[in-house]
Amino acid sequence: MVADVAQVLEEVTKTLPGGGEDRPGQLQMARAVAEAISSGRHLVVRAGTGTGKSLAYLVPAVVSGTRVVVATATKALQDQLAGKDLPAISRALGRPVSFAVLKGRANYLCLERAAEVGGRGVQQDLGTQAEPSWAGDEGRLVEDVRRLLAWSHETATGDRADLAFEPHARAWDMMSVGTRECPGAHRCPEGSRCFAERARQRAAEADVVVVNTHLYGAHLASGGAVLPPHDVVIFDEAHELEDVMTQSLGVDLAPGRLRALHASARTLLDDAETHGLDDVAERLRVLLAAHVGQRVLVPKGAVGGPHPARTGARPDGRDRHVFGVPTGGAEAASASGTRSRLGTVPGGEPSSTELSSLLELLRARLERLRTRLATEAGTGERVRRRAGAIGAKAGAAGDAAAVARALTAAAHLEGDLSRLLAPGETDVVWIDGGERAPVLRVSPVDVGPVLAATLWGSVRSVLTSATVPTGLAARLRLDDFEVDHLDVGSPFDFRSHALLYVARHLPDPRHEGARAAMLEELATLISAAGGRTLALFTSRQAAVEAASALAGRVAFTVLVQGDLPKPKLLEEFSGDETSCLFATLGFWQGVDVPGRALSLVTLDRLPFGRPGDPLLDARRERAGAAAFSLVDLPRAAALLAQGVGRLIRSATDRGVVAVLDSRLATAGYRKVLLEALPPMRRTVERDEVVRFLSQILTERAES
Repeated sequence: MVADVAQVLEEVTKTLPGGGEDRPGQLQMARAVAEAISSGRHLVVRAGTGTGKSLAYLVPAVVSGTRVVVATATKALQDQLAGKDLPAISRALGRPVSFAVLKGRANYLCLERAAEVGGRGVQQDLGTQAEPSWAGDEGRLVEDVRRLLAWSHETATGDRADLAFEPHARAWDMMSVGTRECPGAHRCPEGSRCFAERARQRAAEADVVVVNTHLYGAHLASGGAVLPPHDVVIFDEAHELEDVMTQSLGVDLAPGRLRALHASARTLLDDAETHGLDDVAERLRVLLAAHVGQRVLVPKGAVGGPHPARTGARPDGRDRHVFGVPTGGAEAASASGTRSRLGTVPGGEPSSTELSSLLELLRARLERLRTRLATEAGTGERVRRRAGAIGAKAGAAGDAAAVARALTAAAHLEGDLSRLLAPGETDVVWIDGGERAPVLRVSPVDVGPVLAATLWGSVRSVLTSATVPTGLAARLRLDDFEVDHLDVGSPFDFRSHALLYVARHLPDPRHEGARAAMLEELATLISAAGGRTLALFTSRQAAVEAASALAGRVAFTVLVQGDLPKPKLLEEFSGDETSCLFATLGFWQGVDVPGRALSLVTLDRLPFGRPGDPLLDARRERAGAAAFSLVDLPRAAALLAQGVGRLIRSATDRGVVAVLDSRLATAGYRKVLLEALPPMRRTVERDEVVRFLSQILTERAES
């Protein structure tokens, strides 16, 4: 198999634009992946920018003759695999390659919901599902639903990605169902034509199945019911795996779920029999919105209990500082019993009476609602009378499907409530989102034990990324199994083409006056680069303020994240060679702008997680005295490497990465951060940077 992989990889690369070039790292990785698949060992590969890692794992996956699931963190990479790489392998082999892209059920239009909405009338359906969050959008909602209804008769896939327009989120919600609501094809009148079921069938017949990492997490959380049986899983962009699994293996409760269930039940039962779900939803929204970002419902003995790490003490007796904030600051404030209406945050005190009482009330109402729905499903008379407005779909089968969806949604909601009301000792419960759309979440602080029990022992795995965080395999408990580690580097000449500049002379970013000095430095660098700058910031506020301050000081167009959709913003940035783009964490990764439009990447400060982040705080407490080295430093190193990786995207790119945070030149932990970066030349002298950028501009003007 290994020999076949080398031959096929050579044939594939010859067919690509600029193919045939020698990429030793790609071949080394492909052979290692082939060996892992055949031997049954796991593999973790760090493959630097330009390695061509997607072909390095896809070729052995195809050649292996076994079913392989490829999980990616971004849609862009999914599109690349399905639209470019797998077809290229097929052409090189001279035969079709069996592959399919599978998405979560909510990405596909539901024909049964479309029939119901169309039968009742768009306006009536909107009237039963009114929400404060989309007040004023009724006109657009009606138009979008009508366009979706027309599209439902034309589309062959039902895939939202195939739409020629971007529908209002609420309009799409009305025409789709998620796993928590769908009763299954066998209980749905449209089961034989269901777009989601057809996609699952294609995946069941394919040798390579491309999915989102979140969907793979849902597969594990469901006990293996989402994806077809497979022998190998490849996680690309593996630096995000821990965070994605933390989210996927938890549960969440948003007021919108209650309103959606209320709307479904109202079409089947009398208003009084929906037992005030809409009222509970609004009470929950108000309560959660007042405490966004806080940890709640912490059981005794949980990860939030007292720990030496929370005192800020070091083994040597000095205060330990975590990114400039003494650990005894944010964490000790929690330990001291800072209270809110939701109870102590986050120490092992009794759970909030107000929140837990409201959730218990919700559970009781759900139980009554399920009983009533089940009774009506058995007799069917009132259900048929209430559902008669559905029109052509009204009948025993259509009525039963509507009841089944409501029952399924209520059952999932009850199950999630049980998890929220009785979190495990290693769970953390907190309020996420914003004031307009708060979400109550519970997640495992440590996903390693779950992955060890449900994944690593039964499926061979390959984890790969340009930036593999330090200790990732250990945190995921992959080290408990047979695993190999490989670093194939990058084929790009970073030492000649890239310069890492750390502005050592700038004030510590936590000190007064640091922001003004940073902006002055940024303006100088942008001018030296002739624009062509991707300015990355660790907060949205910092990006907006910097763009506002510099827009009138630099002689170049300044684009700001949020002004346009991300694809359009990147298109504008790439098309205007001298423009600058100011953006935040969403642009630290997954941004590919090769060529003349990008010569300078700046980072306003080191990307340490903020104190007070509920999930990170729980991990810090669990790690104890080693929290900084085990939690904060690896995360910051991975994010920093991702940000730095935006600069060199092709063999001919040249430029500067400027870190405007003096701690990278002075802090004791700087070595860990620097070791995560490509082997660039380094400097702390701004004059050297200006000369290098000037040289690049001159060479481009002459070319």
